[in-house]
Formats: sequence, structure tokens, C-alpha cells
Amino acid sequence: MSESFAELFENSIEQQNVKVGALLMGTVVAINREKAVINVGLKSEAFVSLDQFKDPKGELEIVEGDVVEVALESIDDGLGHTLLSREKAKRIKLWQALETAMNQKDIVTGIVTGAVKGGLTVDIGVVKAFLPGSLVDIHPVKDFSYLEGQEIEAIVIKMDEVRNNIVISRKAVMQEANSADREALLEGLEEGQEIEGIVKNLADYGAFVDLGGVDGLLHITDISWQRVNHPSEKLTIGDKITVKILNYDKEKMRVSLGLKQLTASPWDNISDRLPLGKRVAGTVSNLTDYGAFVRIEEGVEGLVHVSEMDWTNANARPSKIVKLGQEVNVVVLDVQESKHRISLSMKQAQENPWEAFESTHEKGNKIDVTVKSITDFGLFVGLPGGIDGLIHLADLSWDKLPADELVSNYAKGQELEVVILNIDAEKERISLGIKQLEEDDFMSYASANKKGVIVKATIDEVTPKGAVVVLAEGVTGYLKAGEISEDRVDDASTVLKVGDEIEVAIVNIDRKTRNVSVSIKAKNSAEEKAAMADYNKQSSDAAEGATLGDLLKKAKQ
Repeated sequence: MSESFAELFENSIEQQNVKVGALLMGTVVAINREKAVINVGLKSEAFVSLDQFKDPKGELEIVEGDVVEVALESIDDGLGHTLLSREKAKRIKLWQALETAMNQKDIVTGIVTGAVKGGLTVDIGVVKAFLPGSLVDIHPVKDFSYLEGQEIEAIVIKMDEVRNNIVISRKAVMQEANSADREALLEGLEEGQEIEGIVKNLADYGAFVDLGGVDGLLHITDISWQRVNHPSEKLTIGDKITVKILNYDKEKMRVSLGLKQLTASPWDNISDRLPLGKRVAGTVSNLTDYGAFVRIEEGVEGLVHVSEMDWTNANARPSKIVKLGQEVNVVVLDVQESKHRISLSMKQAQENPWEAFESTHEKGNKIDVTVKSITDFGLFVGLPGGIDGLIHLADLSWDKLPADELVSNYAKGQELEVVILNIDAEKERISLGIKQLEEDDFMSYASANKKGVIVKATIDEVTPKGAVVVLAEGVTGYLKAGEISEDRVDDASTVLKVGDEIEVAIVNIDRKTRNVSVSIKAKNSAEEKAAMADYNKQSSDAAEGATLGDLLKKAKQ
């Protein structure tokens, strides 16, 4: 009896050919609050936590006397106890079953528990498997969240027990199951046919619908008669819907589907309901850089081009004028029923401010305005109704001044009194003037002094070529050097001095350019002619008088 108890125990284990990790059948001999006592035929009984014998609801699955399968974890834990595991036994059995299924390409079932990077996690009993995104479906799927919590069928394609790694494929099962159904379905597909399907994927351009082994594309434009910005506005993955087959290409195996085609088109007879010029109410449904789309009937939208949005903000961004969902009034400008296009106008549903201005103002009226902007060609001013008028540079002053000097007296926000020069409502143009508020000295002078009149002038400026002379307040003329004298004058400054008063004859008045040409030579010539005419008249009168005297003298005699 020299052998120790431990040696005898080890010999007993060896005799049973039992190794750590082996599956053993044991009997439940006792159950306490926390553990079950299991007898697997070894020298000592083992304890197993009751948690390993509870179902998902927390109910205990064993009673005393039950025979259960466990795995041997340790022959001696250091305290003389044998350690067994019910969970490890289940895992070992499942791994063995999955390995057999992989080799035989059998279908296994599992519950999708969540999404991870690149795919999904699937619980197959007590084992977690990985389902890559590329193997989720026959066609690429971006969003497979619709599968979470669902039971799926798959085939095991890879196992690594050391790394605890199992890879499965749902796609392989679908390909196998769909092949026969697909053939039968494709044979019966016809254009115009109505068929049920399940929405399996959404893209920016539409939705893919599983028709039962064959996928069809429901383009975004065929989802609804209304504008749809994204399929998710109308559809959800997993939805069961009825669609219409619009086109079926047997060679390319492509099926085009329609959903809106199941209902009557709201565009039918639209011209009768919306004649040109009709004023209707609508809701802003979409905004673009070039205008706004307005829904005027269910499924019917029209475009209000940016140029037709506002009378006074033709270049403003549409989003600055209206907001999505805003109720607006519009006028129908054009209807193209076959192309499903309607042109609308917001501004024409409102009063035309230029026509309103024209109806309440006349040419020559004086009005008060406010300077809105200053440009190189004049001033833009604000008018009633939110419209603008233009005061051109030429209408700022009667004086001929440089542009920068003309506008230097004005500032943005300045209030002015102006005269209405012209109103063109059709072209949306209103011309205004400031100088017209005052009398035009030049025109008054031109009316009072005709060509050939001799007037007095004061020399204001002299150059070799001529002199600028002041004729009246605000009126000047020009005297060329060649018009100073009958004799040749090469340099006017040698015979004229600034400030000298002279007499000149007006030889030309150009009202358009507001220039007056004068001449001393013409004045002298006119005076000589006048003197000669006077002399001749006096001589004629003298001769005529002498003859009459002689006649009178004779008559007295």
C-alpha cells in the first residue's frame, strides 16, 4: 500500500482514457442553491454552476437524476475537486456540428445580433460567427441593419477553432435557393405586370426590390408623382410593396419597376385645369440656384425661374426670397403636358411696381427720392414700390464738369428732389433729372441771341490758339486766333489779355454740344457793312433831298 491516493486517482483516470477537454456523460446527483453535483464516474464528484443549466429565460433545465453532457476542464483544481463545464460541452459539440456542416455544405441557422466593421455578427447557439458584408446578399448591400434581430440561414465557409473564428455566407444560400425560383420567375415576367416584392436596398437613384429570386430597380423618378429627393422619403428596407414591371430585358436580365404607375397621372388634362394666366396657390417644395419648385397639386410641381420670383430682386438667390414649405401665389405662364413641365411666376401674381408708378406719376412731376448707389454713369435712387430710378450724369448739372466732380456732391442715403424725365414700364426704366429743376442759362442765352448778333464779352482764358470768353452768367464762348483780326495772328496771347472787355459777333451756337463760337473779325466786318449801308443811305437821302428842294423852289416861283 505504498501508492498514494493521488497516484491511485491518476491511474484511475488513465484507465478511463479521459483527457482534459473530453466530453463526458454524467448524472446529476444533487442540486443546491448555486451548484449542481455531477457524477461522471471518476473518483470524485464535480460541481457545476447552476447558471450553466438555465435557459434564456433563467429557468433551470435539470433535476436530480438527469444525465447531462459536460466537458472535463481539470482533474484536480488544487483542492481535490474535478472541474466540469456544461457551456464548454455545448461549445465543443456545436463546433463539431459546424465542422460537419461546413464539410457537407449543410445550412445552419443563426440570429443576427449586430453590425460590426465590414459585416454582421451572428449567434449560432453559443458560438458567434462573422457574416461579411459582401456575403450578406446576392447583390451589394450598403445598409444591412434591416437584418438585425432576424433569423437567417447561412453556410459555414471557414473555421479556425484556435482563433475562435467562424465565417459564414448568407449569399451562398440565397444563390442556391433562388436559382430554381429565379428561372421560373423570369419565365413568367411580362411588361405591364403587377407583382409583389420586398424593398431590400436603397440608393440615391432608387430602390432595389426583391421579386422572389429576381431583383428589380425602382428608379427614384418612378416612386411617386411627387418630387422625391431620396427613396427613403417614401420607402423603408423590408417594406412589402406592389410594383408594375415597366421594362424587362431578358438578355441583360434587367427589370425596371414603377410604383407611381399604379395610380392615374395627375398630369393628365393638366392644361384644362391650369390654363395660361390662371392664378393659383402652391407650396415651395424645392430650391435651386436657378429658381424654386412650387407644388400646386398633389404630384404636380412647376418651376418659378429666379427671374420670375420678384419684380425688384431679379438676381437674388431664391433662398433669400422664399423658404421651403412657404405658401405662395403664382401665375401659370406655360404648360407642357407631355414633358410634365409647368412654368410659373410669383411676381406676376403681384402688382407690377413700374406699372403702378406709371399710373400715378407723369413726366415733369417732381418727387423726393433717396440715393441708393453711385456709379460711373450716374445715381440710382429709390422710388415708391421698391423700384429704382436713374439720374444720368448728364442730368445732374447744366455745367460741363468731369464725372467725379459731378458726383462728388452726392452720398448714399442722401435725400433729393428730382424731376421725372421719362417712364418706360415695359422696359422697367425710369429716368430722372436734377438740373431740370433749374433754368438752363445756356438755352436762355441761345434763345435771346441769334447768329450774327454782336455782344460784349470778357476774356477769361487765353492760349496761343485762341481765348475763352464769358458771354453771360454760366455761358462761355470761344474766340479762335484766326477770328481776332483780318491780319494774321499766330499767337492770341500777344493781342489779348485776361480780363479785357471786347465786342464779338456770334458766328455759331451748337445747342447739342453747348458751344458758342465768336469772332472779332466777323464783328468788324458786320460793323463795316453796317457803316457802308448807312453811308449809302445818307448819300441817297441827300441826293433825293436836293432834287426835292429844287422842285419846291420852282413850284414857289
